[in-house]
Amino acid sequence: MLYTHGVGYDTIPNKILPSIKKRGKLSLHLLYFWPVMRLSQIAGFFLFFCMFANITPAVAQDTWSLKRCVDYAMEHSITVKQQEVQKRLAELTLQQSRLSMIPGFSGNVSAGYSDGRIASIQDNAYINQSVFNASGSLNMRGDLFNWFSKQNQIAANRLDAESNSFLLQKARNDLAFNVATAFLQILLKEEQVKVNEVQAKQTLSNLENTKKLVIAGSVPESNQADLEAQLAQDSTNLVTAKNDVILAILQMKAYLNLGFEIPFVPEIPENIATLSMTPLGEMDPEMVYSAALTTYPLVKSDELRIKSADRAYRAAKGQLYPTLSLVGGLSTSYANNFYDRDGKLIPFNKQLDNTFGKNIGLSLGIPLFSGWQQRTNVAKAKVNVYNLELSRDLDNQKLRQDIYTAHANAVAALQKFNASSTGVMAAQKAYDFATKRFNLGLMNTIDYITTQTRLFKAQIDKVSAQYDYIFKMKLLEFYRDQRISL
Repeated sequence: MLYTHGVGYDTIPNKILPSIKKRGKLSLHLLYFWPVMRLSQIAGFFLFFCMFANITPAVAQDTWSLKRCVDYAMEHSITVKQQEVQKRLAELTLQQSRLSMIPGFSGNVSAGYSDGRIASIQDNAYINQSVFNASGSLNMRGDLFNWFSKQNQIAANRLDAESNSFLLQKARNDLAFNVATAFLQILLKEEQVKVNEVQAKQTLSNLENTKKLVIAGSVPESNQADLEAQLAQDSTNLVTAKNDVILAILQMKAYLNLGFEIPFVPEIPENIATLSMTPLGEMDPEMVYSAALTTYPLVKSDELRIKSADRAYRAAKGQLYPTLSLVGGLSTSYANNFYDRDGKLIPFNKQLDNTFGKNIGLSLGIPLFSGWQQRTNVAKAKVNVYNLELSRDLDNQKLRQDIYTAHANAVAALQKFNASSTGVMAAQKAYDFATKRFNLGLMNTIDYITTQTRLFKAQIDKVSAQYDYIFKMKLLEFYRDQRISL
C-alpha cells in the first residue's frame, strides 16, 4: 500500500480514487484529510473543497528571497517614486536660484502703422500721411549690491536639496524594513501552518487507533466521537492558518507593488533559529540611540532643514537693504517718413545706423514702505527656524523613545521565548505520558484532548515568540545601522 503522511490510498473509496489519479499529481492534503471527510460531512466537504484546489501540475516555482523583495520594492514602490519627485523638484529649485546670479537680458521689437494728420518732419506742418515705423531694443540688468541675499538663498536651496536626498534615503530604508517585517510575517504564518498540520496529523492518528479500540470493545464510542470533533476543529484551524499566509502575502505584494495575480513563494531559510543577530547584551538602548543619531536619515534631514531655514532667514533680511544694479541697453528705430534734404526716403539700413543708441548706468532701489511685508517675511523666516528646531527635538525624542521601547520589547520577547521553550518541553512530556495512558485505556478522551491542545498551544506560542524576538532584534539593528537582513 502507498502511504503519504501515514494515510493510505485504501482509505479513499474506489469510485473516487481513479479520477484523482488521472490528474497526475495527487495532493498530499487530499490524502491526508480524506478520513476527516469520511468522519464529518460538513468539515469533510469544507476541507475537500479547500484542499482539492491544491491539486496542480508539478512545476518549478520561482521563489522570492528577502533581497529580491527589497530590490523589487525599491524599483516599483509608489512611495519611493513620490519622494524621488520631491528630490527632483528641490534640485530644480536650486538650479534656478543659481542661474539667477547671471545678469538678466531682455529684447524688444515693435512695429506699427498709422494713418492721418501728423506733423511733417520737413516743415513741421500738419499733413495727411500714412506712416510705418519699427523699433528694437536690448536691455541688461544685473545686481551689484544685495548679492549676498541671493547667495544665501542659493545656500538655502542647496541645503534643502540635500535634506530631500536624506528623506529619499529614509523612504527607502523604511520600505526595506516594512518588506523585511512582512517577510518575517509570512515565515511565521508558514510555521504556524506546519504546527497546525502536525496537530491535525496527531489527532488523525489517535482517531485511527481509537477506532480500532472501539471495534475491539476496549473503549466506548464516545471517545471516537470526541476525537472526530477535535479533528474537525484542527482542520478548521489549519484552514485558518493557511488563509493567514495568504493575507500576509497580500500585504507583501502591496509593499512590492506587485500584481495580486502574480504568484509569490517566499524563499524560506533552512533554520530561522540560526539567523545572525547581535546579542541583546550588546544592544544597550543609549548606545543604539547614539549610533542612530549618526545614521538615521531623518536626523540628518532635520539638521539640514534647520540650516536651510537659517540661510533663508538671512536672505529675507537682505531684502531690507537697498539694491544697486547695473543697467544698460541698445536701441534703434525705422520709419517710412524720414527723408533726406533732397526729399528722398532714408534707406532702412541707414536709418538703423542713424538711430542706433547705447546706454549704461546704475539703478538704486530703496525699499521704503510696503506695508511691512519685508519685515514680516523676515520675522516669519526667523520663527520658521525655531519651529524646525522644535521639530528636530521632537523627532529625536521620538527616536529615543522608540529605541528604548524596542529594547524593552526585545527583552520581554527573549524572556517569553525562553519560557515558551520550557513550556513546550513540559507539554510534550505531559502529552507523551498521556498518550501511553490513553492507549492503555487509563485516560478519558476529554482529558487526553486537553493535554494535546496544551501541547499544540505551547508549540504555537513558541513559534510566535521566536519570530517576535527576531523581529524585535532586527528592529534594534535597523535603528543602529539602518540596514536589515535575514
